Amino acid sequence: MDVFEAISKRRSIRKYKDTAIEADKLDKILEAARIAPSAANRQEWKFLVVKDKETRQKLVNAANGQNFVGEAPVTIVAISTESERVMPCGQYAYTVDLSIAVSFMILEATELGLGTCWLGAYKEDEVKNILNIPEDIRVPAMFTLGYADENPVARPRKDVSDIVRYGTYR
Repeated sequence: MDVFEAISKRRSIRKYKDTAIEADKLDKILEAARIAPSAANRQEWKFLVVKDKETRQKLVNAANGQNFVGEAPVTIVAISTESERVMPCGQYAYTVDLSIAVSFMILEATELGLGTCWLGAYKEDEVKNILNIPEDIRVPAMFTLGYADENPVARPRKDVSDIVRYGTYR
């Protein structure tokens, strides 16, 4: 599978098989994060791999009651170890850096035949409490990981002419 095929095939999975993820596949997904680019190559991040069923069940409540969070065999929580740095463009480096790393991980998971769902609905303070993350550490991303037990159809996308401009905005 090439990168474009992985991008095209990726879907948000909310129903998972009760099947463990092989260690070599999980290692490859984590390696995709390790080698992802980051601002000034600082790699100001950590990735918490949550496999424990009881802990995943606690994360369901922190994730606004999304039950599939407890059903997926793994949830990966991306945390920033430095959250104040602003890049010259005005963006916080951690949000960009971790978005890149998580995207790489999700695409690698797709290539390996695994499903994922990037979580945007969760209570950061509750996640921190459950996972013993210090108060000054940010949690900009989480995603579930496992073998899909569903095959959602592709959702509609805007036409490229609606999202691309050449040269200037107008």
